[in-house]
Amino acid sequence: MIDPLVERIATRIRDERERRRWTLAQLADASGVSRAMINRIERGESNPTAVVLGKLSAAFRLSVASLLAEGEAPPEAEVPAGVRRLAEDVEWTDPETGYRRRQIAGPRFPAEIAEIHLPPGARVPYPAAAFAFLHQLVWVLEGRLTFQDGDTVHDLGPGDIIELGEPAPRVFANTGADACRYAVVLSRTDRP
Repeated sequence: MIDPLVERIATRIRDERERRRWTLAQLADASGVSRAMINRIERGESNPTAVVLGKLSAAFRLSVASLLAEGEAPPEAEVPAGVRRLAEDVEWTDPETGYRRRQIAGPRFPAEIAEIHLPPGARVPYPAAAFAFLHQLVWVLEGRLTFQDGDTVHDLGPGDIIELGEPAPRVFANTGADACRYAVVLSRTDRP
């Protein structure tokens, strides 16, 4: 039996690839992820790592949150306001690092907001293309985050916020002994 979240990711990636009329080979070339791995992901046989999701999102010019989402609500759809309980949320875990990601904002909210738990020793790199067409803010809630933005390294503690500029390769790392929890806020822009 396939995990429902792995199945959702498989469907989103396959749908995005097919919407663009790309072959597996074209997506592999655009993302740097092997054709075999993309095929396993699309069949729900593999839960992609955060690094692989970052590469695929960059190829599609989407955020990682978009690939983890159930799908976009149609513009005319009524999305009721109200309370969403923690127990109703789905949390994705990177099978390689233990990085956990929970989407805070729903698909119709004008910004994407995610809560991240980064275990000690975890390191998650993303290519610059994963940040094209996005404004991003990172807010550390607990623990310490070593954040590399291009060639610049920032040591961030609880309450620290970094607003990111032009797309650059970025690395989220927890070099400490305690877990790190931070929020990521994304909004789309018209140009990279």
